Amino acid sequence: MVTDSGSAGTGSLPQPEVVDVRRGLFGARGSGDTSGYGGLVQPVAMPGAAERPYGGWFDEAVDVLAEVLAARGVPFDEAVERVVVDPPGARAELTLWVARERLVTVCQILRDDPDLRFELSLGVSGVHYPHDVGRELHAVYHLTSVTHGRRLRLEVACPDADPHVPSTTPVYPANDWHERETFDFFGIVFDGHPGLARIEMPDDWPGHPQRKDYPLGGIPVEYKGATVPPPDTRRQYS
Repeated sequence: MVTDSGSAGTGSLPQPEVVDVRRGLFGARGSGDTSGYGGLVQPVAMPGAAERPYGGWFDEAVDVLAEVLAARGVPFDEAVERVVVDPPGARAELTLWVARERLVTVCQILRDDPDLRFELSLGVSGVHYPHDVGRELHAVYHLTSVTHGRRLRLEVACPDADPHVPSTTPVYPANDWHERETFDFFGIVFDGHPGLARIEMPDDWPGHPQRKDYPLGGIPVEYKGATVPPPDTRRQYS
Protein backbone atom coordinates (compact mmCIF):
# COMPACT_ATOMS: atom_id res chain seq x y z
CA MET A 1 0.00 0.00 0.00
CA VAL A 2 1.37 3.44 -0.94
CA THR A 3 1.28 5.80 2.02
CA ASP A 4 2.15 9.44 2.54
CA SER A 5 5.22 10.03 4.68
CA GLY A 6 7.18 13.24 4.97
CA SER A 7 8.05 15.91 2.46
CA ALA A 8 9.20 15.32 -1.11
CA GLY A 9 12.58 15.92 -2.66
CA THR A 10 14.97 15.28 0.21
CA GLY A 11 17.87 14.23 -2.06
CA SER A 12 20.41 16.53 -3.72
CA LEU A 13 19.14 18.98 -6.32
CA PRO A 14 19.07 17.62 -9.90
CA GLN A 15 21.11 19.37 -12.56
CA PRO A 16 18.99 20.74 -15.43
CA GLU A 17 19.93 20.22 -19.08
CA VAL A 18 20.13 23.57 -20.89
CA VAL A 19 18.99 23.19 -24.54
CA ASP A 20 18.85 26.86 -25.55
CA VAL A 21 19.33 30.41 -24.29
CA ARG A 22 16.50 32.82 -25.10
CA ARG A 23 17.36 36.52 -25.46
CA GLY A 24 14.86 39.37 -25.40
CA LEU A 25 11.08 39.02 -25.31
CA PHE A 26 9.62 36.33 -27.60
CA GLY A 27 12.95 36.08 -29.42
CA ALA A 28 12.42 39.35 -31.34
CA ARG A 29 15.60 40.88 -32.75
CA GLY A 30 16.49 43.90 -34.84
CA SER A 31 13.16 45.68 -34.50
CA GLY A 32 13.84 48.10 -31.66
CA ASP A 33 13.01 47.14 -28.11
CA THR A 34 9.73 48.66 -26.97
CA SER A 35 9.06 46.06 -24.29
CA GLY A 36 11.85 46.83 -21.87
CA TYR A 37 12.97 43.19 -22.05
CA GLY A 38 15.71 43.64 -24.65
CA GLY A 39 18.40 42.59 -22.18
CA LEU A 40 16.54 39.55 -20.89
CA VAL A 41 18.61 36.35 -21.04
CA GLN A 42 16.69 33.22 -20.11
CA PRO A 43 18.02 29.65 -20.40
CA VAL A 44 15.64 27.00 -21.69
CA ALA A 45 16.35 23.95 -19.54
CA MET A 46 14.98 20.43 -19.28
CA PRO A 47 14.66 19.25 -15.64
CA GLY A 48 17.22 16.76 -14.44
CA ALA A 49 16.43 13.35 -13.00
CA ALA A 50 15.74 13.38 -9.28
CA GLU A 51 17.75 11.26 -6.86
CA ARG A 52 16.32 9.04 -4.17
CA PRO A 53 14.75 9.50 -1.79
CA TYR A 54 12.12 11.37 -3.79
CA GLY A 55 10.12 11.93 -0.62
CA GLY A 56 6.51 11.47 0.46
CA TRP A 57 4.57 8.83 -1.43
CA PHE A 58 6.71 9.27 -4.56
CA ASP A 59 9.22 6.50 -3.78
CA GLU A 60 6.59 3.89 -3.05
CA ALA A 61 4.53 4.82 -6.12
CA VAL A 62 7.60 4.49 -8.36
CA ASP A 63 8.45 1.15 -6.71
CA VAL A 64 4.92 -0.19 -7.29
CA LEU A 65 5.07 0.85 -10.94
CA ALA A 66 8.49 -0.79 -11.33
CA GLU A 67 7.23 -3.99 -9.69
CA VAL A 68 4.19 -4.29 -11.97
CA LEU A 69 6.26 -3.49 -15.06
CA ALA A 70 8.76 -6.20 -14.10
CA ALA A 71 5.90 -8.69 -13.69
CA ARG A 72 4.97 -7.92 -17.30
CA GLY A 73 8.56 -8.41 -18.45
CA VAL A 74 9.28 -4.71 -18.96
CA PRO A 75 12.39 -3.22 -17.28
CA PHE A 76 11.60 0.02 -15.48
CA ASP A 77 14.43 1.89 -17.24
CA GLU A 78 12.99 0.84 -20.59
CA ALA A 79 9.60 2.37 -19.78
CA VAL A 80 10.54 5.39 -17.66
CA GLU A 81 13.38 7.57 -18.91
CA ARG A 82 13.63 9.70 -15.78
CA VAL A 83 11.81 10.55 -12.57
CA VAL A 84 11.47 14.29 -12.01
CA VAL A 85 10.53 15.92 -8.70
CA ASP A 86 9.95 19.62 -9.17
CA PRO A 87 10.27 21.82 -7.28
CA PRO A 88 12.04 20.14 -4.37
CA GLY A 89 10.31 20.54 -1.02
CA ALA A 90 6.99 19.88 0.63
CA ARG A 91 4.94 21.15 -2.33
CA ALA A 92 6.84 19.10 -4.95
CA GLU A 93 5.15 17.38 -7.88
CA LEU A 94 6.06 14.06 -9.46
CA THR A 95 6.60 13.74 -13.21
CA LEU A 96 7.51 10.51 -15.00
CA TRP A 97 9.19 10.89 -18.37
CA VAL A 98 7.89 7.87 -20.24
CA ALA A 99 9.18 6.25 -23.44
CA ARG A 100 6.45 6.64 -26.04
CA GLU A 101 6.49 2.93 -26.89
CA ARG A 102 5.49 2.13 -23.28
CA LEU A 103 3.03 4.98 -22.70
CA VAL A 104 -0.18 2.94 -22.89
CA THR A 105 1.24 0.18 -20.68
CA VAL A 106 2.29 2.69 -18.02
CA CYS A 107 -1.13 4.37 -18.15
CA GLN A 108 -2.90 1.03 -17.71
CA ILE A 109 -0.83 0.22 -14.64
CA LEU A 110 -1.28 3.66 -13.12
CA ARG A 111 -5.03 3.41 -13.63
CA ASP A 112 -5.66 -0.19 -12.59
CA ASP A 113 -3.22 -1.06 -9.81
CA PRO A 114 -5.03 -0.67 -6.45
CA ASP A 115 -1.98 0.97 -4.84
CA LEU A 116 -1.85 3.59 -7.58
CA ARG A 117 -5.36 4.11 -8.98
CA PHE A 118 -4.78 7.20 -11.11
CA GLU A 119 -8.19 6.67 -12.63
CA LEU A 120 -8.75 10.21 -13.92
CA SER A 121 -6.87 12.00 -16.70
CA LEU A 122 -7.39 15.76 -16.71
CA GLY A 123 -6.14 16.15 -20.25
CA VAL A 124 -3.19 16.28 -22.62
CA SER A 125 -1.02 19.33 -23.27
CA GLY A 126 1.56 19.92 -25.98
CA VAL A 127 4.92 21.68 -25.71
CA HIS A 128 7.37 22.58 -28.47
CA TYR A 129 11.09 22.81 -27.69
CA PRO A 130 12.71 23.47 -31.09
CA HIS A 131 16.24 23.21 -29.63
CA ASP A 132 15.70 19.91 -27.80
CA VAL A 133 17.21 18.03 -30.73
CA GLY A 134 15.49 14.72 -31.45
CA ARG A 135 12.86 15.44 -28.78
CA GLU A 136 11.31 18.65 -30.09
CA LEU A 137 7.67 17.77 -29.36
CA HIS A 138 6.41 16.86 -25.89
CA ALA A 139 3.00 15.62 -24.76
CA VAL A 140 2.14 16.07 -21.08
CA TYR A 141 -0.59 14.08 -19.29
CA HIS A 142 -2.12 15.25 -16.02
CA LEU A 143 -3.36 12.31 -13.93
CA THR A 144 -5.33 12.31 -10.69
CA SER A 145 -6.01 9.54 -8.20
CA VAL A 146 -9.47 10.19 -6.83
CA THR A 147 -9.03 7.14 -4.60
CA HIS A 148 -5.83 8.33 -2.93
CA GLY A 149 -6.09 12.09 -3.50
CA ARG A 150 -2.83 12.43 -5.47
CA ARG A 151 -1.65 13.87 -8.73
CA LEU A 152 1.22 13.14 -11.09
CA ARG A 153 2.29 14.01 -14.60
CA LEU A 154 3.52 11.92 -17.48
CA GLU A 155 5.69 13.50 -20.15
CA VAL A 156 6.46 11.90 -23.50
CA ALA A 157 8.84 13.26 -26.14
CA CYS A 158 9.06 12.57 -29.86
CA PRO A 159 11.14 14.06 -32.68
CA ASP A 160 9.75 16.59 -35.10
CA ALA A 161 10.76 14.23 -37.91
CA ASP A 162 8.63 11.41 -36.44
CA PRO A 163 5.86 13.10 -34.40
CA HIS A 164 4.01 9.92 -33.42
CA VAL A 165 2.77 8.99 -29.93
CA PRO A 166 0.31 6.17 -29.09
CA SER A 167 -3.19 7.35 -28.24
CA THR A 168 -4.22 6.93 -24.59
CA THR A 169 -7.94 6.89 -25.40
CA PRO A 170 -8.19 3.09 -24.81
CA VAL A 171 -7.20 3.79 -21.17
CA TYR A 172 -8.56 7.31 -20.69
CA PRO A 173 -11.44 7.87 -23.15
CA ALA A 174 -11.81 11.50 -22.04
CA ASN A 175 -8.44 12.26 -23.67
CA ASP A 176 -10.14 12.05 -27.07
CA TRP A 177 -10.67 15.77 -27.63
CA HIS A 178 -7.49 16.72 -25.76
CA GLU A 179 -5.39 14.63 -28.14
CA ARG A 180 -7.20 16.22 -31.08
CA GLU A 181 -6.40 19.69 -29.76
CA THR A 182 -2.73 18.79 -29.21
CA PHE A 183 -2.59 17.40 -32.75
CA ASP A 184 -4.28 20.53 -34.09
CA PHE A 185 -1.96 23.02 -32.40
CA PHE A 186 1.34 21.12 -32.20
CA GLY A 187 1.20 18.44 -34.91
CA ILE A 188 1.67 15.42 -32.64
CA VAL A 189 0.04 12.41 -34.30
CA PHE A 190 -1.69 10.12 -31.79
CA ASP A 191 -1.63 6.67 -33.36
CA GLY A 192 -4.77 4.63 -32.70
CA HIS A 193 -6.97 7.63 -31.97
CA PRO A 194 -10.56 6.87 -33.07
CA GLY A 195 -10.93 10.07 -35.12
CA LEU A 196 -7.83 12.25 -35.14
CA ALA A 197 -8.79 15.51 -36.87
CA ARG A 198 -8.47 19.21 -36.20
CA ILE A 199 -10.81 20.40 -33.49
CA GLU A 200 -10.49 24.20 -33.61
CA MET A 201 -8.66 25.21 -36.77
CA PRO A 202 -10.21 24.59 -40.22
CA ASP A 203 -9.32 21.25 -41.78
CA ASP A 204 -7.26 22.92 -44.50
CA TRP A 205 -5.35 25.24 -42.14
CA PRO A 206 -1.60 25.12 -42.88
CA GLY A 207 0.71 24.28 -39.99
CA HIS A 208 0.17 24.08 -36.23
CA PRO A 209 -0.29 27.50 -34.58
CA GLN A 210 1.18 26.88 -31.11
CA ARG A 211 4.56 25.68 -32.33
CA LYS A 212 7.34 28.17 -31.70
CA ASP A 213 8.37 28.13 -35.36
CA TYR A 214 4.88 29.14 -36.51
CA PRO A 215 4.81 32.59 -38.18
CA LEU A 216 3.07 35.48 -36.44
CA GLY A 217 0.91 36.25 -39.46
CA GLY A 218 -2.86 36.07 -39.28
CA ILE A 219 -6.03 37.62 -40.63
CA PRO A 220 -7.44 41.10 -39.92
CA VAL A 221 -10.14 41.23 -37.24
CA GLU A 222 -12.97 43.73 -37.71
CA TYR A 223 -15.30 45.02 -35.04
CA LYS A 224 -17.51 48.14 -34.82
CA GLY A 225 -15.99 49.61 -37.94
CA ALA A 226 -12.39 49.26 -36.78
CA THR A 227 -9.78 46.76 -37.95
CA VAL A 228 -6.99 45.07 -35.98
CA PRO A 229 -4.27 44.03 -38.46
CA PRO A 230 -2.45 40.68 -38.28
CA PRO A 231 0.48 40.58 -35.81
CA ASP A 232 3.14 40.42 -38.50
CA THR A 233 2.00 43.74 -39.98
CA ARG A 234 1.86 45.59 -36.66
CA ARG A 235 5.56 45.30 -35.87
CA GLN A 236 8.50 43.87 -37.73
CA TYR A 237 10.10 40.75 -36.19
CA SER A 238 13.23 39.10 -37.48
